[in-house]
Amino acid sequence: MKALEVNSISKSYRQGGQLVKAVRGVSLSLKAGEVLAFLGANGAGKTTTIKIIAGLIEPDAGWVNIAGDDPHRNPKALRRLGAVLEGNRNLYWRLTLEENLEYFGILKGLSGSVARRRAKNLLDRFELMDKRQMTVQTLSRGMQQKLAIATALIHNPSLLLLDEPTLGLDVEATQNVKMLVREIAKAGCAILLTTHQLDLAEELSHRVAIIQKGEIVAQASTRELIKRFSSAAYTIEVEGELDLIQLQVVEALGAIVQNNSIIYVRGNQRLYGVLQVLKPLPLLKVKKDGNNLTEIFLQLIRERS
Repeated sequence: MKALEVNSISKSYRQGGQLVKAVRGVSLSLKAGEVLAFLGANGAGKTTTIKIIAGLIEPDAGWVNIAGDDPHRNPKALRRLGAVLEGNRNLYWRLTLEENLEYFGILKGLSGSVARRRAKNLLDRFELMDKRQMTVQTLSRGMQQKLAIATALIHNPSLLLLDEPTLGLDVEATQNVKMLVREIAKAGCAILLTTHQLDLAEELSHRVAIIQKGEIVAQASTRELIKRFSSAAYTIEVEGELDLIQLQVVEALGAIVQNNSIIYVRGNQRLYGVLQVLKPLPLLKVKKDGNNLTEIFLQLIRERS
């Protein structure tokens, strides 16, 4: 059973007397322990899709299943969903850490004793036990985000919605949140990650789905997507300088030499030919040139605009 299945959902609105198609036949799926980065520019249909998944908006067509149940037909399906929203909308600031966890646990259908036990386990797991009696408003932004994620996990959801989990955090807090995301996925929880920080998406996701004008324009594993848009060009950097004969042979193979120590070559066959010519110069770097997720995202958006 998949943690999330979204099948051909569509949604339109009336705006200024015109029909706006916000989402057009979007399909997504997530397995247990998988992180899917759901990316799109503002107004692309990302938020509408998330609201449909969370049961906040009814789709005009299509359906959603969370761990086998449709949240629009069976509200109990939402008990298998956890969410951390961007901003400060996840916690009650005047309650303590322990009180927040227990409150949201009971709200999700846990008994008081189970909520208290799980709250202690999560406080210990997230290294927040020594702060359990502090109010949320006294915590740093990083600590608040850790607590928000812990609160979203209090009922052991199958699916976690993470919206901009590191926005506004310092470097150390960002690294802590990234570590938590990896641990949560490794424990078997599926994660739908939405973010404008594409380096974060590239680092954490197993798969990527990009939405533009209400439609999915790319969906693949993160590694496959980067490979698909990357060229077969290489950069070679050597210690020392090429002699005249090496320079002439390398250029005859179609390579470009810069500063007599950096070589740009395209194609695997040419690469090995150039490496043979460079002997015995020590190699400092041999790197395949490729796009990152930010470049791929911008390229797709420009093509579709």
